[in-house]
Amino acid sequence: MDVRQVCSPLETKGFDTKQLRANFLVEDLFAPGKISMAYSHLDRTIVGGVVPLAGALQLESNKQIGSENFLDRREIGIINIGAPGTIEADGTSYELAPRECLYLPMGTVSVTFASANAGAPAEFYFISTPAHHAYPAMKITEDDANCLELGTSSDANVRILRQYIHPDVCKSCQLVMGITTILDGSVWNTMPCHTHDRRSEVYLYFDMTEETRVFHFMGEPTETRHLVMKEKQAVLSPGWSIHSGAGTGRYSFIWSMAGDNQDFTDMDFVAMKDLR
Repeated sequence: MDVRQVCSPLETKGFDTKQLRANFLVEDLFAPGKISMAYSHLDRTIVGGVVPLAGALQLESNKQIGSENFLDRREIGIINIGAPGTIEADGTSYELAPRECLYLPMGTVSVTFASANAGAPAEFYFISTPAHHAYPAMKITEDDANCLELGTSSDANVRILRQYIHPDVCKSCQLVMGITTILDGSVWNTMPCHTHDRRSEVYLYFDMTEETRVFHFMGEPTETRHLVMKEKQAVLSPGWSIHSGAGTGRYSFIWSMAGDNQDFTDMDFVAMKDLR
């Protein structure tokens, strides 16, 4: 379990590129035949990637979690970004096609991941946050998700945002999760940018070519920094930081939030003239 401590705005503005990447970038999440995880002290969020091959992989607890089973006091959202696969939770089997999501509640004891074809494995990305109540497990497809069409071509930010784990779709304790796809010809996500000190956020960039890069902007609005990110890397975003990006080619990203509320529109917008 890779553990990431919380960084303040004061120390972060003095980080060089290596320090920024070490503290906020999560690399190598999708190792064949393994479950990889990073534990962030930002709202105690766990970021994970699972790539089952010939055999199923079991989700197990860890000293950092402090409970017998992984989900004794946690909830989890899982999105498949690979080939078709299956998740079995306490004896119930869920088949997940690409871009389908599964929510599992606190109290789920056994969770295993499998690929339909080891030669073309599933790639399960998950976010887990602390929970206080056991809501029903739920599979959410692209059609089930709440779909928003955002942006304009003149602003180069035309995108489709799908809310999967969201109060209007799937009940959860604090986890909110979805996918945004940038349409061809656009490059920007989340610009004009914002902060929300009541929630932390995680982005996973995917659906990119090997050569595509996303320049992810972070930091306080008056002390911006950037990370250059490639396919299937995640970035941790504290509540005090902006979170916005521009790509050199087409891309999508999975966003997730945890914190004091689930109000998707709770944002403190930053005027373009105030960015530095």
